[in-house]
Amino acid sequence: MTTKEKVLKLLVDAKGQAVSGETLAAECGVSRAAVWKAVNALREAGNSIEGTTNGGYVLSDNDVFTAELFKETFSSRFPELSDCHIECFKEIDSTNTYAKRILAECGNLRGPDGSLTEAGKKYHCSVIIAESQTAGRGRLGRTFVSPEKTGIYISVIYAPKGGITNPARLTACAAVAICRAIKKVFGDISVLTADPQIKWINDIFVEGKKVCGILAEGVANFESGMIESAVVGMGINIKKNKTAFEGELADVVGTLEDAVTQTSPEAAGSISRTRVAAEIAGQVLKIFEEDASSPETHKAIIKEYKEASFLLGRELTVYPLIGDEKTAYKATATDIDDNAGLIVTLEDGTIKTLNSGEVTLKSSAVLK
Repeated sequence: MTTKEKVLKLLVDAKGQAVSGETLAAECGVSRAAVWKAVNALREAGNSIEGTTNGGYVLSDNDVFTAELFKETFSSRFPELSDCHIECFKEIDSTNTYAKRILAECGNLRGPDGSLTEAGKKYHCSVIIAESQTAGRGRLGRTFVSPEKTGIYISVIYAPKGGITNPARLTACAAVAICRAIKKVFGDISVLTADPQIKWINDIFVEGKKVCGILAEGVANFESGMIESAVVGMGINIKKNKTAFEGELADVVGTLEDAVTQTSPEAAGSISRTRVAAEIAGQVLKIFEEDASSPETHKAIIKEYKEASFLLGRELTVYPLIGDEKTAYKATATDIDDNAGLIVTLEDGTIKTLNSGEVTLKSSAVLK
């Protein structure tokens, strides 16, 4: 780590308490002048560092996200994943787009016998993460609002042996993993009044507001006709941003900080985007391997998915063709099958399994 990175870590670890220049110099093994230079460089990079009357320094906004802090937090929490390839960006067009560019440039991640190629050894289970996106994407090409210092935007590259036969399963697994991560981070400090919930198939809600969306995209081999790898992108709204979520978005979209503020304003102010991001990335990679390990573990994951779903038993409006009112019909969500398909019963008693499309709640309090 550079002196600048060491100084930042020491200030973050101090959690809002002042650290003397003398202590920083001793811990970093440099002179006081080198500490002063590092602090100025950190300020120029946008970090809010205040000087104290006795020559110390305080990081006034402790929610700092850097590549070094993320990698350290991730490897400490998930040592079994410490060899994963990780790339962090302050700003990017889209983490999913970037991950797909990597796959296009490096070729196949697995050879004909199913073993990982050299590129596969590097990029399988990679994590691409950014503080903001200029061209974030949701399902069906929709814009995903991705402002700086608000959320974290993560994409993982996954190339299982035998390819991917059901992309919807990956989305369902990621949804369960994100719920696990939120419960782990915020359950440790007991500040959520309710567990996170899943809206089929790719949205996570907390306290009635959407806090996370998932976009899974496959990369196919046209010769074999197989989806050889997937990029699973996740955008998590963590910190409040009054200007980013305005108009209709404000009625539907929320943040984890909003949810925590309801029960513990003090805890809300100490939410770490680094901690949340590391937990989500690790839980997602772990659940993909868990899902592939046996049919029994997959069924257990689907059971967890169903338990978190808030659509089951509810009356819905189903749009087979997105936004086309002419094709819409009423139905009741009754179950979720082993492939993450939503089973619905129509008003005439017909039973259908939905593998795509969009659903909204029939009530006036529509959650989109």
